[in-house]
Amino acid sequence: MARRRNLRSISVPITLGAVTVFLSAALLVGWSILLANNIATSENISIDVWLLILGAVSFLVIITVLVLFSIFLAREILEVRRQDSFIDSVTHELRSPLASLRLCLETRERPGLTPEQDARLHQMMKDDVDRLSSFIDDVLQASRLAHDKPAMNTEEFSLESLIQSIVESSLARYHLAPECITVSIEEPIVLHSDRAALEIVLRNLVDNAIKYSSNETEIHIRAYRKPKKQIRIEVKDSGIGIDPQQIHRVFDRFYRVKDETVRKRRGTGLGLFVVKALVRNLGGDIVARSDGPGKGTEMIIDLPGNGRLSTKAPRKKGAA
Repeated sequence: MARRRNLRSISVPITLGAVTVFLSAALLVGWSILLANNIATSENISIDVWLLILGAVSFLVIITVLVLFSIFLAREILEVRRQDSFIDSVTHELRSPLASLRLCLETRERPGLTPEQDARLHQMMKDDVDRLSSFIDDVLQASRLAHDKPAMNTEEFSLESLIQSIVESSLARYHLAPECITVSIEEPIVLHSDRAALEIVLRNLVDNAIKYSSNETEIHIRAYRKPKKQIRIEVKDSGIGIDPQQIHRVFDRFYRVKDETVRKRRGTGLGLFVVKALVRNLGGDIVARSDGPGKGTEMIIDLPGNGRLSTKAPRKKGAA
C-alpha cells in the first residue's frame, strides 16, 4: 500500500482563521470605543470620524481576506486528500493485476497442466491485461480532459450497433449471462458524433453498473428520441445505489462515495469525471439518480439531436 503523506487536519486552517477573525473583530470594537470617547472630548471631530470610518473599512477588508484564505486553504487540503487517496488507488490498481499476471505465469511454468487449466490461466491473464489497459486509458483520458478540450472526430454510426458491441464485450469480459444486460431501443438512430468518445462514456457506465451491482447483476440500457430531437440514453442498475446527499459529487475528479461497500470495490474516482467531460464535449449533459443505498443507480445522458432515423425496421425491444 502506498505510503500516506502526513496531512494537516482541516480544522487547523479553520481554527486559525476563526481566531484571527475574532481578534480582528475585538480590535475593531476596541478601537471604535476609543475613537468614540476621543470624539466626545475632541473639538475637531471630523478627523476622528474619518479615522473611525477608515479603520472600520480596513478591518472589514482584513476579515474578508482572512475568511477567503481559510476557505481556500481548506479546499486545497481536501483536494490534496483526494489526490492522496487516488495515489493509493492507483497503486492498488497496478499491483493487483500485475501480481495476478505473475502468479499465472509461474503456474503455467509448472508441468502437468491440462489444456483446460492452461486455457483458464490464459483467459485470466488476458482479463488482467484488459483491466490494466482500461485503467491506464482512464488515467490518460482524465489528464487530457483536465487540461484541454479534445478535438471531436465526428462520423456517422448506428447507436444500436455501438451499444450492442459494448454489451457483448462486457458480458464476455465479466463472464455474465446474456440476460444480465437488456437493451431497449425504441427507434434505430444513426448519430453524427464522435463514436470513440461515446464508446468510452457508455463502456464506463456499463462497467460501473456491473462493478457496483449487488449479488445479481441486472442492468437495463434504454435509448430513445426526446422532443426537440434530443437523444436520451439511460443506463440503470439494481446495485448498491448512492446516498442522495453525495450523488451530486460523483462526477468530481478523484471523488469516491464515502461508503464501505464502495470502498471495497476497486476504483480511482476518475471514471465518471471522464464520462461527464466527454459528454459535455459532445454537446450533451449527464445526471445521476438514485433513491439511496441498496436501491440502484440510473445514469441519464442527453445528447444533441444531430442524428437521423435509420432506414431499418424499428426495433422496439432487444436483449443482449
